[in-house]
Parts: sequence; C-alpha cells; structure tokens
Amino acid sequence: MPGRPYILAETNWKVVKDTPYQVAVLPWGATEAHNYHLPYSTDVVQCDFIAAEAARIAWEQGAKVIVLPTIPFGVNTGQREVKLDLNMNPSTQLAVLRDIAEVLAHQGIPKLVIMNGHGANDFKQMVRELWPVYPQLFLCTLSWYQWIDRAIFAEVGDHADEMETSLIMHCAPQWVLPLSEAGEGRERKFKIEALRSGLAWTQRDWIQATADTGVGNPAAASAEKGQRCLEALGRKLGAFLAELAAADPKDLYEQS
Repeated sequence: MPGRPYILAETNWKVVKDTPYQVAVLPWGATEAHNYHLPYSTDVVQCDFIAAEAARIAWEQGAKVIVLPTIPFGVNTGQREVKLDLNMNPSTQLAVLRDIAEVLAHQGIPKLVIMNGHGANDFKQMVRELWPVYPQLFLCTLSWYQWIDRAIFAEVGDHADEMETSLIMHCAPQWVLPLSEAGEGRERKFKIEALRSGLAWTQRDWIQATADTGVGNPAAASAEKGQRCLEALGRKLGAFLAELAAADPKDLYEQS
C-alpha cells in the first residue's frame, strides 16, 4: 500500500524526484512526562497528526507540501529533575535547524514552516538569525496550540490538560491510562506578582511548579473533543499552508 505523498517518511524517491515541492513543514516536539496518564511522546504524536492533517488538506487543494519527520527533542531545561525528560538546548536546536535549512535551500525547496508543538521551544530568534543566511529560503514558525478553538474545552491548561489529553485519546488511545489514574494538573504559581502575571519571565522549575508534571485538569477530556480539535486545526493550518504555497515570497506585503 503506497504511503501518503505529502509525508516524507512514507513516500519514496520515485515520487519525490518529480514533485515540485512548494513548502516543507518541520514539526518539532519534545520528549517529556505528561502527568501520569499520557505518554512521553505526547508532543511528537500531536505534531505528527496535526501536520499530516494540515498537509492533507493543503495537498487536496493542489499545494505541494511535504511534512518532514518530527524532531522529538525540545527545550526542557526546567525539567532536568523529571526522570527521562530529555533536553535539547536552543543552541543545539539552532544547529539542527541550520543544517536542515542549508539542505533545503541547496535543493531548491522555497519555503520552510517550523510547526512547533512544545511550549518551551521558541524559534523566532532562530528565524531572525537564519533569514539573511538563506535568502532564497522563506522561513516562518508557528505553534499549533495557538490556533486552537478553546471553546471546545471546558478548562484551559498548558500541559497534559484537557486539550492535550483529548487529542491523544483520539490519536493514540492505546497509550492513554484511564482518567481515574491522572493527577489534577494543579499548578503552583509564583509568589512574585510580576512573574505570576507574566510581566516578568523566568524558566519554571517543573518539580516546584507542578504536583504531577501536568498543568491543567484533564478530567473533562474525551476522544470526541480531540477529534473536533484535530479537524479544526487541520482546516485552519491546511488553509494557511495552501495560501503560503501559492504565495510569492517577494510579494507578501500590501501596497500602500
């Protein structure tokens, strides 16, 4: 059975050599604990499914999009004390991204979208640094969780919460423990008001900041909510990829 032509890991040289790709998508996740009930691969699984759904929709609209394999390691400097949470420093991420950008630019792929799926990853400054180095490669970044319709969910969190639990219940239910085994995802907030409000920022110490590595109560999660979330994300991100594929990077701004 042939693989999906918009997923690099599933396709082959026979297809790839003759396809004029317009956009490469690089999903970037993390490997870390997600409360008691979700797998360490949660961020990777979500990236895989969301990028694939968005690419499918864009491909069906005629956009030549190719999804690269998801990078499974993210910035986890605040989780060093959580067993087997694996850290990749931002400087290492930049080195990896530079190598990928180099080969895509060399091969004539015109656009690269970094699809981030982990809150501690931040690629904006990396895009700024690589922008003048590879002027022939359009670079942009997005975090898929910022595209979510939060009205689907009863409670808002940011790690192993109702949203992430719902997505994994839909995408990889075989790896989800019963919700009765999940922690409440209670966050211990900063005492200092500026840090608490976000006016000032520091890296959270995950052991001190969480009771069970989760932030947000997963109790109201369901596979049905996860399916709705994935489908909505696919439509929004797929429309963006299709629009980007058709765009001229030298003509992205409105004329005054």
